[in-house]
Amino acid sequence: MGVFAAGGEPNLALVMTVAAIGAFCGDHIAYRIGRTVRRDRFRWVERPLEKRGGLLLVVARYIPGGRTAVTMTMGAVRYPPRKFALFDALAAMSWAVYSATVGYVGGEAFEHDKLKGLLLGLGLAAGTTVIVEAVRYGLRRRAGNREESRVP
Repeated sequence: MGVFAAGGEPNLALVMTVAAIGAFCGDHIAYRIGRTVRRDRFRWVERPLEKRGGLLLVVARYIPGGRTAVTMTMGAVRYPPRKFALFDALAAMSWAVYSATVGYVGGEAFEHDKLKGLLLGLGLAAGTTVIVEAVRYGLRRRAGNREESRVP
């Protein structure tokens, strides 16, 4: 929607506000779903979440698939709801401002053909996702090869 806000309609601040509210609500739904999962399956992640859960929640918002995994896991390990809400509000607001601003800038660049700007944004998002996943796959594969070479 940030792309279309470049022309003044809808209002950019309104786009950011609605996006932040939607992200916040979606994260809380995932958190509640996570609370239905058996906690003992996530014991290994409880300590890291106690130490850096807030930071992880904010950073995961920008990683494809990361947001859902982290919010559900936080629910599963019973991360304190108030702390979750505080860090999630920060994550949702920062993401909404970032996303709407990027869309707005793209909309300005493609002022006469907003659809092209929208398609470029979607293409960049898809391309970024493919690159992130390819790097993760390569790192996992390299780690697996190192493990195999250590076996006597």
